[in-house]
Amino acid sequence: MSRIGRKPVPVPDAVSVEIAPGNIAVKGPKGELRQTLSAEMKVEQEDGTVTVSRPTNRGEHRALHGLTRSLIANMVEGVTEGFEKRLEIQGVGYRAALKGKKLELALGYSHPVAIDAPEGIDFEVPQPTEVIVKGIDKQLVGQVAADIRKRRPPEPYKGKGIRYKDEQVLRKVGKRA
Repeated sequence: MSRIGRKPVPVPDAVSVEIAPGNIAVKGPKGELRQTLSAEMKVEQEDGTVTVSRPTNRGEHRALHGLTRSLIANMVEGVTEGFEKRLEIQGVGYRAALKGKKLELALGYSHPVAIDAPEGIDFEVPQPTEVIVKGIDKQLVGQVAADIRKRRPPEPYKGKGIRYKDEQVLRKVGKRA
């Protein structure tokens, strides 16, 4: 395997990385993450960096190279700083509350919607109209936030629903009399 396209990932001192064939484990102050990697990518650790190299310059190897490097970089960032997604709730009577580890949402249905926090995810509700999803796994944080948003996506006429903090909802003009 040649060393075509090397991309180093800096690793802080507080983080330990274990590389096995096809697997990588990253352990840091916030927790531990494990990931299965493609056997075609060569992953090496040397003095404070993890380097990913690809065997050829073919399109699928270049794509896999970028994916592998991004996964490792996200794992390192997750165990050191963590990730969060912020959601806003807009609408009259729409609100969120934390009941233990469960997130309880009042979204205009006849019943409250309860969402259990998966392993490794924490919810915060600083205001009744704001939800923060926190965790060390970037993919899991994004998936849980998307699942919460899916319960009542923002509608285009009045803008009511759950949206990401920085999301722009395109508004439609209603009926004209």
